[in-house]
Amino acid sequence: MTSILVLNGPNLNLLGMRQPEIYGHTTLADIEAMCLAHAETHGLALAFEQSNHEGALIDAIHAARGTHDGIILNAGAYTHSSIALMDALASVQIPAIELHLSNVHAREDYRHVSYIARVAVGVICGFGAPGYILALDAMRGHLERGG
Repeated sequence: MTSILVLNGPNLNLLGMRQPEIYGHTTLADIEAMCLAHAETHGLALAFEQSNHEGALIDAIHAARGTHDGIILNAGAYTHSSIALMDALASVQIPAIELHLSNVHAREDYRHVSYIARVAVGVICGFGAPGYILALDAMRGHLERGG
């Protein structure tokens, strides 16, 4: 069974109450439940992790090697600053998709730079919580094509 790690970075534990005008009212637990239901109908195994700490995210990426076939990463603000996360993704050689709830390209200029995109097979942003389902489907398709 194809296994995907859905990894969430800083402040995503506050979804549903943090800036709902940007991120909506859906909680991270809601997103996890939505993804698990979708995965069940598509034969995917999912693992979810969230951390506000860069090193813990790196550790989760390292631990994915040999365990997961793909990584969906919403690195939050670390997307725009973490060469270490980029290096971790490149090192484990597991296909990754960069994911954001908001359209980062329609926001502040500093959010237009992504270190993660340099090593990701693709980027999904701006679709809110349903973006996670889009990312699961995109990763499944990528892996089925031999990615």
